[in-house]
Amino acid sequence: MPQIASSQSPVGSIIFACIALTVLSIVVLLILRRYLPLRTTPAYLLVPVFFGLWLPATIVLLVPIDLASNASPDDEAIRGIWLPSRALLVAWRISYWLTFALTWFIFPIFAEYSDAGYREPKDRLIYSLHQNAQYYAIVLGSGTIGLVYFFISYGPSFTSLKGLIMAFAYCWGLTLAIYLMGHGLVAIPRNLIRNASASGRLRRLQSRAPKLYENMEDSILNLEDLEFQVSELSKRKTGSARDFQDWIEELSDLCNIPETRPRSTIPHDSDGRIVPTVITEKYLADLTRQIVRAKHAKSRYVDEWDRLLHDASRTQAILDSSASKRLDFGGASPSSSILERTSVLTPYTRYLLHRQIIPQLRVGLGVFLALASICITWSELVKGAVPSLSVIRFTVVHHWTGDSGRVGFAGQVIAAFWILYMCAAALHTVTEVKVWRGRALVRRNTAQESAFWYAGQVARLSVPLSYNFVTFMSPKIYMKTVFYSLLGQYIDLTPLGDWFDRLFPILVLLPVIATLFGLYGKVKRFFGFGVDIVDDEEDESSAGYGTGSWREGRVLIERELNGTSISRRLDEAASRAAPRAASGRAQPILTLPSTRAEGTTTPFATSPSQSNFAPRTTTTRGRPTGATLAEPEEDDNFFAALGHRFKNTIDTIDTPKWIQDIGDGFKKPKWMGGDDNEAGGSGSGGAGDSDIRRWFGGSGGGDGRIRL
Repeated sequence: MPQIASSQSPVGSIIFACIALTVLSIVVLLILRRYLPLRTTPAYLLVPVFFGLWLPATIVLLVPIDLASNASPDDEAIRGIWLPSRALLVAWRISYWLTFALTWFIFPIFAEYSDAGYREPKDRLIYSLHQNAQYYAIVLGSGTIGLVYFFISYGPSFTSLKGLIMAFAYCWGLTLAIYLMGHGLVAIPRNLIRNASASGRLRRLQSRAPKLYENMEDSILNLEDLEFQVSELSKRKTGSARDFQDWIEELSDLCNIPETRPRSTIPHDSDGRIVPTVITEKYLADLTRQIVRAKHAKSRYVDEWDRLLHDASRTQAILDSSASKRLDFGGASPSSSILERTSVLTPYTRYLLHRQIIPQLRVGLGVFLALASICITWSELVKGAVPSLSVIRFTVVHHWTGDSGRVGFAGQVIAAFWILYMCAAALHTVTEVKVWRGRALVRRNTAQESAFWYAGQVARLSVPLSYNFVTFMSPKIYMKTVFYSLLGQYIDLTPLGDWFDRLFPILVLLPVIATLFGLYGKVKRFFGFGVDIVDDEEDESSAGYGTGSWREGRVLIERELNGTSISRRLDEAASRAAPRAASGRAQPILTLPSTRAEGTTTPFATSPSQSNFAPRTTTTRGRPTGATLAEPEEDDNFFAALGHRFKNTIDTIDTPKWIQDIGDGFKKPKWMGGDDNEAGGSGSGGAGDSDIRRWFGGSGGGDGRIRL
């Protein structure tokens, strides 16, 4: 590398850049292989998504090269990796304008095209253009206002139009990037430090389990409803359904009802008409779209539930290994990676790795990234007012000559780290954000529309974050770059754009403070509603009544790991009943074992017995709706606790003698617990006869309950 840096020719730098681009291409292909089945993915999806990830990666590579390439000829020894100005200009134009086209035109159109539900490509394209018409109308409307401002300031010209387009795209991307990055700058180091504790990590997994399990059950029931609708539709052989018979058969093959479950387990609703009288093309397209979304939603929650069970099982095994000093995770699952299947460690060394070394590494990396987050936030705050106090510029520029400086190879590596961390913080929030249509990244089964959407976000955020990082440097450094001549001069073309670029990043404090102090959950709990954009761990850990708790999650995880969950037993019974139904034999009746008072045997040492929990309620479809847990007494609400204390106080009071004598002369009214045939009070029964609990609507049977 020193030979490359000291060379008078850019040949060494060109070779290095080509190798780096090849490595980036391989990494992008591995990412695509993780989330998409490459062999069955159509080319119109695979090619744009590949470039949507590869081009932002090249921008991360181009920024450090551009910073080092503006050195004067006498600075060859400290230049690092550099390219000629013409090569940089061509590379920047290709990367920027292809990223612009993918973000604003190709990805939105292809996303709606893949989610259209129609059979013919022409109908899909028309549907996609119709769905994007409103979006483009809003963009053109706001662009018209900006175009008038540009034309008034600088006159009508192609430069004004080009500057308007680039400035608006940058401002919108920066607005989104600053918020997402601010959340990620806190979430990433906090998660690393929290996950260093195995017990805390297990408790958070158990707290997430009830909500995730409920979402999984809802997605399964929703898909079953749609499958039943298709089964009813397939029975139509006359009328308007005859014109779409091929389409209906494709829907039946898509649902695959006979192979997945027997017909008797599919719900039958008689409350209203499921299939309309007249079958239209629009109805079938909507039904196809709903089925595709429901199948991917089910795949998403099943995958998340399996990963949660896997993580909970491994975390519990790590906790249990503290006594024996030996750690064995058992056999690897078929979906495990090659690294997980390969076992070169002994049980003792594996215990040392997972119990001692990895937690310390997580804490150290979390502290290091927390310091990096502080440096980024500080640099954003002082960039507009006192740019000389920016910390990042001193970590990148090591060779100062007055107010200017030169970026060497070490500075290029550090600059690449800063850009990668800023992009990773924003993209980490994108994966956690609650988006429309249930978009999510699912291993080897990501929906086509979701793949386009996430690739679009990567392309949208890369350019604003990269240029925002460049402005951390001294103006005498970044104004000489090709990136500034391509994009920066149009942003600074008007005072409004210049002030926006300098002052708007200060708002990064808002998501940082909101995430750091858990303001999302606090606002939601205080007002009953609030900003529910990202998953707040503070809000999830404080489970309320009826929302599930870590105890319920612990029971759900134990039942799934032991194979005793109701849903799994029903699925096994349905799979056994399928061949019986095909042969015409009677199907067996599934019986659930009664709850045992002595508890259940589970791999978790702290498992409560089943006698502490109420039986699970099931829907008409035979699936459980959730586990209703009997919470311990300390979890009662305020009024129940007050009633218990008031009742205990009254029961322990002895009736005075003079009150007993007064009671012998007249009868108590019925509202005080009296009766026409009752005898006079006595010293032993005074407290029971008064029974003040009746004043609060309670019963006098001695069961101690008070109606509040």
